Amino acid sequence: SLIWGFSFLLIKVGTEGYAPFHVTLGRLVFGTAVLATAMAVRRERLPRGVRTWGHLTVAALLLNALPFSLFAYAELTIPSTLAGICNATSPLWGMALSLVALSEDRPTQVRVAGLGLGFLGVLTVLGAWQGFHGLDITGTALALLASLSYPIGWIYVRRTLAGTSHSHLSMTGAQLLLATVQLAVVTPLFTTLPTSLSIGPLLAIATLGALGTGLAVLLQYGLVAEVGPTTAQMVTYFIPVIATAAGVALLGESLTWSTPVGAVIVLIGAALTQVRPKARA
Repeated sequence: SLIWGFSFLLIKVGTEGYAPFHVTLGRLVFGTAVLATAMAVRRERLPRGVRTWGHLTVAALLLNALPFSLFAYAELTIPSTLAGICNATSPLWGMALSLVALSEDRPTQVRVAGLGLGFLGVLTVLGAWQGFHGLDITGTALALLASLSYPIGWIYVRRTLAGTSHSHLSMTGAQLLLATVQLAVVTPLFTTLPTSLSIGPLLAIATLGALGTGLAVLLQYGLVAEVGPTTAQMVTYFIPVIATAAGVALLGESLTWSTPVGAVIVLIGAALTQVRPKARA
């Protein structure tokens, strides 16, 4: 939670010295290096098969290249605190999409109520009753779109790569490698090389990649293996708390009453959407 919560602060610092695509590319390079090292230590090999690599290419776009880039562009105009809270809407998007895309995931009254409550929290964070006064609509929309990209990616992975014989580490390493290649192709088309070397933002990008994209993934897979996916998913509900505290304390970002209140409503709604009906005996 600390690592991913501080990621939004690190993105903000990175964009102060480099273009958003540079931040994302650097993040992926350092993150891929960490996973490559872990694979070498464990003697893991990259997955094989053209079909597997094709599906991983789409997963890399939806789960890494696209949302990482969108958050970097969003934080050019919105505070890191708001970006972190937008990230917490992923479970809400995920439930809404799963009702359509996953036939086995049926709604319940509690989950539907959580969905409605969660999006009410989003409107509270954004100050809808004030006509979104003082809010950068474009940046906020990019952050919400980034949050939407994650559940789309996971639904795609669930449909195409579930039951694969390859290890999670191998699949994730290949996925980050493909995302790095994607950004390496796109970045020169839309940005030029930096004219100066900014040490502070560069260190933020390196930390973001090595910890927030590399080490955190390894920790998450370890948690899933040890305590199961439901408990491991609790990390989602602490991220906006850490992101908000870091942004206010270290970057001096302003905080109105509607932001923490709305964030709490979002998190309660997101938690309710994850409630599953008890299996019958």
